Parts: sequence; C-alpha cells; structure tokens
Amino acid sequence: QLQLVESGGGSVQPGGPLRLSCAASGHTLNYFAIGWFRQAPGKEREVVSCMAAGPAGRTDYADSVKGRATISRDNAKNTAYLQMSSLKPEDTAVYYCAASADAYYCHMTTSQYNYWGQGTQVTVSS
Repeated sequence: QLQLVESGGGSVQPGGPLRLSCAASGHTLNYFAIGWFRQAPGKEREVVSCMAAGPAGRTDYADSVKGRATISRDNAKNTAYLQMSSLKPEDTAVYYCAASADAYYCHMTTSQYNYWGQGTQVTVSS
C-alpha cells in the first residue's frame, strides 16, 4: 500500500517561495503519476499540478499557478516536490499530494487518484 506524507507547509509572506515535499513509502513512487491539489476553506479541492511517470513525464499546471510552480520528483528519495514562488494570499490552502496507478498520464482531476496524503497547511499572509 502506497502511503504519502506531505511536509514543508507553513506561514509565508506574500511574494515568497515555498517548497512542499511528498514522501512516499510502501511502493516506488516512480510507478505512479503524481498530482498536487489544494483546498481552501469553504472551497472545493482543486488541482495545482500533475506529473506523469517516466523519465520525461508530462507535466501540467493550473492557470492560477502557471509560471510560479514547478512539480518534480526525486526517484532516489522516493519523493515528489512542488516548488512555488511569488506566493499570493489566494494560495492559502491545505495542499495535498496524490498518486495515480494510471501512471503514464498527467491527471488534472481528483477522481483519477488512488492515494492521498494527509495534507499540509500553507498560509500566505503579511
């Protein structure tokens, strides 16, 4: 059973950077597509980014973070990352990583993901 644990959240000032990590255990993360999602209070969970499996796995980003976010994975560490810059107050949310057994597609919807982490809070405020 694949398990995912996010870390790296916290309080950040507007304009600042943040890197979230998603450590996997129980299975090799490289055999899964990965996604990052977020959920703000009172709102539905929304996609931030996705990455297909493989050495040149396709990536995609929500329009709200394009140019400010980079998804990546380190197979040696069995960990995925979401690097964000120029953070805005509207980026405040609980961020979740997810993994899909449909590995070679970059999924931009929650329904395609089989495994989820518990989430990490990101608060962007001055």
